[in-house]
Amino acid sequence: MEKPRGTRYQPHAFAKKAGVTVRTLHHYDRIGLLKPSDHTGLGFRLYRDGDFVRLQQIVTLKFIGFSLKEIKRLLERKGSGLVAALGAQRIALEEKRRHLDSAIQAIAKAESLAASRAKPEWDAFQKITEEIQMQTNTDVMKKYYNDEARKLIAERQRLWSPELQKEVEEKWTALLQDIEAATASGMDPASAPAQALAGRQAELIEGFTGGHAAIAEGLGKLWADQSNWPEAMKKQIFEPFAERGVAAARRPAPSLLSPKADAFIKKAMEARRQAK
Repeated sequence: MEKPRGTRYQPHAFAKKAGVTVRTLHHYDRIGLLKPSDHTGLGFRLYRDGDFVRLQQIVTLKFIGFSLKEIKRLLERKGSGLVAALGAQRIALEEKRRHLDSAIQAIAKAESLAASRAKPEWDAFQKITEEIQMQTNTDVMKKYYNDEARKLIAERQRLWSPELQKEVEEKWTALLQDIEAATASGMDPASAPAQALAGRQAELIEGFTGGHAAIAEGLGKLWADQSNWPEAMKKQIFEPFAERGVAAARRPAPSLLSPKADAFIKKAMEARRQAK
């Protein structure tokens, strides 16, 4: 005996039930994200309760920050793939919540001072700006790092500290100055001193990536797209080096090295890879 086919919904009725627009349903159909279960004899779309379950999954994943392309890929995965992606997104949302909580506290403090007409404490306003900038940078990172990389970065951030940050910045500052000096001297990129510089750079990069290919891939995309960085992110990345005396960091162009020095260290890194 044939099983009951269940309720079938025309697009407008299904859209109303799901709380979306018919236009959204048509778009999801076009990109293969949500295909209707059936069609009328004239070819019009018909949806079922099972489609509603998938639509709710789409809406939920979209709400917590996944793009439609990511959602399609996630729903095609089985088991552990979806679990891992959700875990990465949970970590990202927890980080976002920490930024928002800190910004809310700073705003409340500034609001209280303004209401009491006390002398403004500009540190409170600076904290608001910092938190907004950090959140902007977090959102931008999604452009360069995939789910796996963002999860790994979030895990590695737990190992970070202000002391380690200062140490790393000082090492980068010294390295950049040495690269500029080596370039000015006409050093051969394949020479032993140049290879030592390449080794120092590789070590600092690995200190960030932890040797994870996913993070390294995202880092490459990030630095290749410097011209499109938001101003707040450029300031956050380049200012520490400017404060420590790296002249190149003060140039308008978003680069910590001069063009010649950048070309030099790239050749040295390539020679290092070929030697391995």
